[in-house]
Amino acid sequence: MAGHLYGVGLGPGDPELITRKAARLIATADVIAYHAGVGKESNARRIAADLIPDGVIEEELRYPVTTGSTDHPGGYAGAMAAFYEECADRLRAHLEAGRTVVVLAEGDPLFYGSFMYLHDRLSPDFVTEVVPGVPAFAAATAVVATPLVRQTDVLTVLPGTLPVPELARRLADTDGAIIMKLGRRFPGVVDALAQAGRLEHAWYIERASMPAERWMRVTEVDPATVPYFSLIVVPGDSLAADPGGRRAPATEARSRVAEGAAEVLVVGLGPGPEEWLTPEASTALAQVNHVVGYAPYVNRVPQRSGLQRHASGNTVEVDRARFALDLALRGERVAVVSGGDAGVFGMASAVFEAAEDPAYAQVPVRVLPGVSAIQAVAARAGAPIGADFAVMSLSDRLKPWPVIERRLRAVAEADLVLGIYNPASRSRVDQVAQAQKVLLEHRSPETVVVIGRDIGRAEESLVVTTLGALDPATIDMKCLVLVGASSTRVTSAGRVWTPRFVE
Repeated sequence: MAGHLYGVGLGPGDPELITRKAARLIATADVIAYHAGVGKESNARRIAADLIPDGVIEEELRYPVTTGSTDHPGGYAGAMAAFYEECADRLRAHLEAGRTVVVLAEGDPLFYGSFMYLHDRLSPDFVTEVVPGVPAFAAATAVVATPLVRQTDVLTVLPGTLPVPELARRLADTDGAIIMKLGRRFPGVVDALAQAGRLEHAWYIERASMPAERWMRVTEVDPATVPYFSLIVVPGDSLAADPGGRRAPATEARSRVAEGAAEVLVVGLGPGPEEWLTPEASTALAQVNHVVGYAPYVNRVPQRSGLQRHASGNTVEVDRARFALDLALRGERVAVVSGGDAGVFGMASAVFEAAEDPAYAQVPVRVLPGVSAIQAVAARAGAPIGADFAVMSLSDRLKPWPVIERRLRAVAEADLVLGIYNPASRSRVDQVAQAQKVLLEHRSPETVVVIGRDIGRAEESLVVTTLGALDPATIDMKCLVLVGASSTRVTSAGRVWTPRFVE
């Protein structure tokens, strides 16, 4: 009969934080396995030392490399993969012999732990159970006696190994945060905290629950002294960040209420690449205190110190606009962002719609243009909109389908090049086919069609086909479709263009 595999969490370091179940399993195991660093004592074994019975088989799983270099042909990842395969093979032999194997894990076995790689390899073949442990961040929060999150606060756990801009963005977009994996990355983490405006209330905790534990403000830490067993706690925004103290809610603490209304800027970010963001837009975004928009667009704005980001879903444009106007009414410098050009099926119209409310009469609105998606697709294709053209959205969320159909017929009858935004979505799967049918009533099946997907991004694609050969099933929300006029042509090199003249 095959043996059982247990991944046993030991908690953050204090042996008294080991659960009763973990202690029972350790005391009755046939095999105790634990990881150890290069040239170091196993911390997991040290924590559980008093519970390990005499005569038990011990398997020390010593890492071949930590942060140093390796001559493995697969590099660090290859060396570690080979190591975990070797470890799994060693434990597999015990399990096949019917032994009970307990793998000791610091903190919780499945929280940034090595046990998960053994679990991946062994659990398909052997009965496996995971015994949870107190995670290190819970001990760290207890050390500083600071509420981490409460009520509707959101907690995010982040590795300090993230690129600084990405780490800063995520810190700015959450309430409470835990930052793990510090060590040599500590200076970059401090930079990210400063960019996100979270440095002042961030706490550094080292060796939580261990005899050598210490804690202090992140601003007081010497980067040269930061060990592996350390993390940063960023308390949530709803209440105090100081142990034993209280402060005003973040909306009050971070806001700068000025006399008189400020201007709302509506900024087009372009289709995606940084080089397609205009200098005017870049300068504006560097000067505002708040960025408001649909989450994927807000995420494209680099985080920096003093900037607050307000992301929301895709169907609350007017509510989003009102929020921005309210900020401006209090004197806050705010930018509402859109992909492409904000005036082309973007946030500009929604802001002006919300601004019709007399309450916002004193708030000026200025729109900064951006490169539109139709311009980007057209440029990749050649010059398909070199003559008269029309632009439409197939979304029927804000207008009924009969109106869309009537406009499609009008454009087709006028023989204009047609740019189609929002051609399909998860809930709108038939409209491209319906539009194709309407257009074919007035256009030749040989009419040139260009399909641009994610233009300007790494995964971009451009397809040139015809109206008759167009497969609606290949179109999704990431596409912009250009339907040519009768005069639109394709060169021998596959470039698409529409003459300026009419024959």
